[in-house]
Amino acid sequence: MCGRFAASNRPEDIVELFGVQQWDPAETLDPSWNVAPTQSALVVLERLPKGAARPVRQLRALRWGLVPQWAKSPETAVKMINARSDTVHEKPSYRQAFASRRCILPVDGYYEWQTVPAERGKPKKKPFFVSRADGAPLALAGLYEFWRNRTVPSDHPEGWLVTFTVVTTEAEELLAPVHERMPLFLDPGSFDDWLDPGLDEPEEARRLLIPPPPGALRLTAVSPDVGSIRNNHAGLTEPWVEVEHGTTLF
Repeated sequence: MCGRFAASNRPEDIVELFGVQQWDPAETLDPSWNVAPTQSALVVLERLPKGAARPVRQLRALRWGLVPQWAKSPETAVKMINARSDTVHEKPSYRQAFASRRCILPVDGYYEWQTVPAERGKPKKKPFFVSRADGAPLALAGLYEFWRNRTVPSDHPEGWLVTFTVVTTEAEELLAPVHERMPLFLDPGSFDDWLDPGLDEPEEARRLLIPPPPGALRLTAVSPDVGSIRNNHAGLTEPWVEVEHGTTLF
């Protein structure tokens, strides 16, 4: 499942790639190669402005970790960074967002850890970076939600919290040895339908939960440094070779 990701694409490039019509340069985030839960990321979504006839595609900075509208506090966010595709249409925490508040998270790729048995002691966690083989941004399917902070007025800067979660599905063959789940990623041909807030029948929207055919992804062993959020640089996504007792381990 997706617990960390890299997002270093320029907002201007995301705007062009996803046909974004509205974005605020003041919301621009610094590139990050180690985004962790409860941190913010740039997300593509569509909203119908009040009085408008058509939804507008926007680029927004949202916080990772979905907080349902009915939550008493935002503390649940860290537990809701992923939503399973097989139950997202029926789980109370996600079903409203799945019906009409779907979004896309453009990333360089995401990190996954494989449990590797050790000769002595506890098993080791080996990190990998998953990205598109063609180098294009990976468009992860997501959901977003609005949460009202009733401890302050609605027009207060902290009056509303907008959060998102990443939809996951069964891992394809390349990734299954590392983890049995993977984020659901989208091909350009499905961007419009996934973002369309007018496609609000859950059973109809479920047809969008089919991942692209296998073969589009690349799996790269990377440095254990990614395990600490204090480390944040482009080198985290680069291939890593471990040398131990004279033996090179890939």
